Amino acid sequence: MPSRALADIARSVAKTGRAAAETGRRWLTSVDHADVGRRYLALALVAGLWGAADAMALRTELLTPGRGVWSAATYDAFFTTHGLTMLFFAATPAAFGIATVVVPPLVGADDVAFPRLSATAFWLLPPALLLARAGAAGALLGIPGLEPPAVGWTLYVPLSRSAAGTGLDLLLVGLHLAGVSTVLAAITLLVTVLESRTVGWHEVDAFTWSVLTASGLVLFAFPVLGSALVMLLLDRNLGTAFFAVSTGGPVRWQHLFWFFGHPEVYVLGLPALGLISHLLPRYAGRPLVGFEGVVYSTLAIGVLSFGVWAHHMFTTGIDPRLAATFMAVSLAIAAPSAIKVFDWLATLWGGDLVLAPPMLFTLAAVANFVLGGVTGVFLAAVPVDRLFHGTYYVVGHFHLVLVGTVVFALFAASYHWFPILTGRLYDRRLARAHFWLTAGGAAVAFLAMLALGTFALARRTATYPPALAPLQAVATLGAYVMGVGQVVWVCNVAKSVRRGADATAEIRRRASEGAGRVWERWAGGDR
Repeated sequence: MPSRALADIARSVAKTGRAAAETGRRWLTSVDHADVGRRYLALALVAGLWGAADAMALRTELLTPGRGVWSAATYDAFFTTHGLTMLFFAATPAAFGIATVVVPPLVGADDVAFPRLSATAFWLLPPALLLARAGAAGALLGIPGLEPPAVGWTLYVPLSRSAAGTGLDLLLVGLHLAGVSTVLAAITLLVTVLESRTVGWHEVDAFTWSVLTASGLVLFAFPVLGSALVMLLLDRNLGTAFFAVSTGGPVRWQHLFWFFGHPEVYVLGLPALGLISHLLPRYAGRPLVGFEGVVYSTLAIGVLSFGVWAHHMFTTGIDPRLAATFMAVSLAIAAPSAIKVFDWLATLWGGDLVLAPPMLFTLAAVANFVLGGVTGVFLAAVPVDRLFHGTYYVVGHFHLVLVGTVVFALFAASYHWFPILTGRLYDRRLARAHFWLTAGGAAVAFLAMLALGTFALARRTATYPPALAPLQAVATLGAYVMGVGQVVWVCNVAKSVRRGADATAEIRRRASEGAGRVWERWAGGDR
């Protein structure tokens, strides 16, 4: 080979290496809101797949009525890590990641208010995830005392107070770090909307209003969880008695946990509802009907969300008068939710619908929100909750809300803004396959769980009466179908990022051919 050709190859390799190094340096050090948001979404993808693997392990065990694949301790460990990983390291980072990317442009700001604080908030999450999942590594490596916690994702005492193992302590530290991260992210978004926006309040969109409200909830809810986690760590390691049984510790823990836990549902739910309000008009081809009602209902949900936590505690023997108060507020919070649904349906009526993948996920999120909300209304009533509280009915209800509504809305947003996030177009055929597998699997799995709850099947257990094996098999089949859908999604993302069509060039080409705005909505990006 001629020396000049060798020199050209060497220069090309060196240039490629410098470009890769620059890309890696930017990925690690950039404080630009779009780069930070992409990091959030990448972490959420990893954590979500990890948590989904836990779910597949749980459903595999539940294929048979007796003890099957896993031991009791292993099943309980999967149960613990699945819930905590999905809540703290998948859904929350995904919601705040999308908000970090799109809220500044929506309010006319160049960046978030505190870029370095925003980047710091993200970089607390990777070590937090590793700490929270350290027990799994300890079990694989055979490290004595470092094993997965098996106390349930709600960390109820006295079990979480007395359970041995360093893995549980590391989990508590990891959750505390994740809470600090979320508070910092909420501060940056809150100040961005309040102080950095260049548009008037009447021009702020529905998604930004939902992020603003959710960020406010974080500031009040997450410090309570952080304090409870510190007290539990002190009880476990220094012999304090914050949650001692003799002083009413188990009920005290539940009050503190659910004072955080139920607003956390709305910390995730409000951005998802805001995404629906943002995306649905774009694919319906008309403005959002009742915009003011959507905004005021968002604020109402934010206020009411702090008055409903004890509906998780109707079976603890709390004063009936107190239970009646929480029941009334829990029923009242359905009203602003219904206002949103009415406005969404009114927006769809007579619209020029484009059934692109983002719209499909948005419509499915609306349907699941209605079903999840209706099943939640029953659980808000004290007599019904006493019957269903410890059953699979609750599992079906909150999966319809958290997966069927929140995750579906996040999928819709990921497709809608995929061209902006990556500069590429996704494969629409794979996206449609992803939708039908995910929506079909979710309907089968979660409706089967509601049916299991009507037979009073206890949740949190790996064994069950053989007569209910067919319904459990149906739920597991639905979960497997959902799992296949997520494999399709990951393949689509990987393929599209590497070889997808250039988004800007393709949209311009289609526009020149006369497709115009319809193609932009179909491609899934705001322009």
